[in-house]
Amino acid sequence: MSHELRKAGTSPVPATLRLYGRLSAAAGALAPVLLKRRLKQGKEDPARIDERRGIARRPRPAGPLVWIHGASVGEVLAAAALMERLRALNLRILLTSGTVTSAAIVAKRFPPDIIHQYVPYDSPRFVARFLDHWRPGLALFIESDLWPNLILAGASRRLPMVLINGRMSQRSFPRWRRMAGTIAALLGRFDICLVQSETDAERFAMLGGRVAVTGNLKLDVRAPPADESRLERLLVVTRGRPVVVAASTHPGEEEILLNAHRTLAAYFPSLLTVIVPRHPKRGEAIARMIAASGARAARRSLEQLPTAQTDIYIADTMGELGLFYRLAPIVFMGGSLVPHGGQNPIEAIKLDAAIVHGPHVFNFTEVYDALDRAGGARRADDGDALVKHLGHLLSDLAARDAARVAAADVVDRLGGALERTLAALEPYLLQLRLERRAADA
Repeated sequence: MSHELRKAGTSPVPATLRLYGRLSAAAGALAPVLLKRRLKQGKEDPARIDERRGIARRPRPAGPLVWIHGASVGEVLAAAALMERLRALNLRILLTSGTVTSAAIVAKRFPPDIIHQYVPYDSPRFVARFLDHWRPGLALFIESDLWPNLILAGASRRLPMVLINGRMSQRSFPRWRRMAGTIAALLGRFDICLVQSETDAERFAMLGGRVAVTGNLKLDVRAPPADESRLERLLVVTRGRPVVVAASTHPGEEEILLNAHRTLAAYFPSLLTVIVPRHPKRGEAIARMIAASGARAARRSLEQLPTAQTDIYIADTMGELGLFYRLAPIVFMGGSLVPHGGQNPIEAIKLDAAIVHGPHVFNFTEVYDALDRAGGARRADDGDALVKHLGHLLSDLAARDAARVAAADVVDRLGGALERTLAALEPYLLQLRLERRAADA
């Protein structure tokens, strides 16, 4: 690691970040009020609330520790394969995230030796408490979840920090540029920013980051698991029915999907549409909306299975997307008919789905552009186009198979980010392995 790179961690802190530090320190006194409100909203785990104040719920393991931070489910899953490789090097992993849903996914799908903690609120006292306890030897921040006090405190402790799978959408870049001096001071604290694409590299470099293009780790994720017995039950009760899955839907999309279902059902009378809301707690509200329309719904969270009379099956449970991707050959990716930015299609593609999406996919621009160009996905700008594309895929098996093959080819061609990321991290990992060897000697 060069002397120049380490010096970046001690460069002057701009006035905006000094002011942020003072304000966030004062706001730390309001943490009980904020936590109480978030608990009422279901956004915090009452059994683990102290973690938000930097109070650890588990002891620090002996030896070198790699700290990986991601905002929520998508970021955490993107790093799953990387964590497997780090574990194979006998390195211990501390994983932080900020949402209850991401914590549930970690508990369900990750090995128990990966330590999960909620990221502390970005108040200097909480951050210091967190870092004092865990003392990581390397910090990897996923994508763009940049908390100023966390980054500044890490840099002041000479903690090597790397941004991995970095991305900056066309939508967020102008906002970041308006804070260019502040962002440059934060990005400059990272030893390097490993980013998804050349476009991301240009944007990060313009804002003061030292960059290398390694690709998108989400293209290298494994297909999500599914419980075989639960899958078999669903296959039995849906046998002979055409099935479409709408994955990770957001408010405003379910109404469009319901209208599309009603139109398509005139041509495919036994059609079953499965809606998997991004936030399962919305299941009850979605069920009320469907009932008010006169359609018939069943809810998975109530342990209901679809019957022959069910029009819409609401899969309002956590961690079962792998189950429903295996159930349906056609998947609509949510968060794209409304300006949310789209959801990751890679897992569905790896389970052999034909993809339909809306126009708002700025969180995955390069992936969807490549899929659309290759015929591996179809873009529906509105409800009418959604009906057209779903209807074509439902009625034309050859077109559906061609889309699935094209999508798989795109994912294979764009993959390889995991190996490139590991190669870029090798100097840091070598240092940690040497430290472990010395501690074991």
